[in-house]
Amino acid sequence: MRLSRFFVDATLSVGEHELPEAQAHYISRVLRMSEGDVVQLFDGSGNEFRATLAEVGKKQVRVQVTESFAGQPESPLNIHLGQGLSRGERMDWAIQKATELGVTQITPIISERCEVRLKDERAEKRQAHWQQIAISACEQCGRSVVPVIHAPVILADWLKQTQADLKLVLHPVAAPLTSHEKPGNLAFLIGPEGGLNDAEIAQAQDAGFHAARLGPRVLRTETAPVVALSIAQQLWGDF
Repeated sequence: MRLSRFFVDATLSVGEHELPEAQAHYISRVLRMSEGDVVQLFDGSGNEFRATLAEVGKKQVRVQVTESFAGQPESPLNIHLGQGLSRGERMDWAIQKATELGVTQITPIISERCEVRLKDERAEKRQAHWQQIAISACEQCGRSVVPVIHAPVILADWLKQTQADLKLVLHPVAAPLTSHEKPGNLAFLIGPEGGLNDAEIAQAQDAGFHAARLGPRVLRTETAPVVALSIAQQLWGDF
């Protein structure tokens, strides 16, 4: 039987640990687990930890970590996804699926046609929300390393600071993704719901991005990263 997996935002080792309140609440009040139950924990280091619940209270759960072992290997392809900022569930879905597909880091991109505008405080809350989505996706899919979700940045700034062996911007009229050689690391730029305008495509190309297409159909902003990452992992990663 598969053990329940939980991410712990602290350095774990063999021995006794107190779990953060959020995990304690979920284990005790939602899952209604009991002392003696076995769980699997990970701390983002790449290692996994087998643990037994030593104390289960309403707000406090202590575990006895009994074993440490190497977690699921990460894809050999390091991928930075620049995802056009979109509304609500579309952005959540893109981040969840990109995490499941092995992305290394995600930066929400603010471009001309973005329909979402975030003030500083709201942007911080959304970033924390997206990071939690990535954590939950890791708990579900078995990843032992959580991708980094960066704060939203404007397109021009992301283009200047992004470094990769191969940088691609998705475009419906371009050479196919399969025409490129295998990179060690990869950056993908995907536009928002309204797409990138011609000036932004040109700006990306001036920054070293190659236009690439996925196929004959125009995909939604939340569908494009799923297809692009799947193809990249099949060509150059661990699929």
